[in-house]
Amino acid sequence: MRLKDFLPNKLSLPLNLFVMALFCAVSASAAEDTIGIPRAVPIAENVDVSQAVRSECQLGEKVSTFLAQSASNVTVSDDSKMGRYLRMEITEVVATGGGAWSGPKWMTVKGTLLENDKAIASFRAKRYSTGGAFGGFKGTCSIIGRCTKAIAEDIAEWLKNPVDGAELGDAQ
Repeated sequence: MRLKDFLPNKLSLPLNLFVMALFCAVSASAAEDTIGIPRAVPIAENVDVSQAVRSECQLGEKVSTFLAQSASNVTVSDDSKMGRYLRMEITEVVATGGGAWSGPKWMTVKGTLLENDKAIASFRAKRYSTGGAFGGFKGTCSIIGRCTKAIAEDIAEWLKNPVDGAELGDAQ
């Protein structure tokens, strides 16, 4: 949509200028509310998780994808220098192979909301799952994937009112 689509042809110059200023203010406000997130949330180096889970389950990509779906003001961007940015890291993964038969799976994500590279608030989000209905027929990636989705939804809710030191989901 273009600005001229909003400007009536027969209005006075002051009214047209007012409409232009209002349009610009709304556009700037929407840009300020946008929060960047990484394309894939990295797994911390000290996390002991199998290579199969690291490569096959795509945990970092799923957290980012589900978060972008759950929060309308989030945009995927690896530019952490933009105005508001949510830096995150997967700090715990327990996802033993064997699906539900090898026990529950869980994951923890820590994050810090930055504004112009200055920390505003942080959280720790944790979720566990045994696979839900028909869990015995689900694989490890499917079960831990349920955790990534729940964590992303928790983070999206937190972004509405970011409180420093928040414990989200099963971290409480």
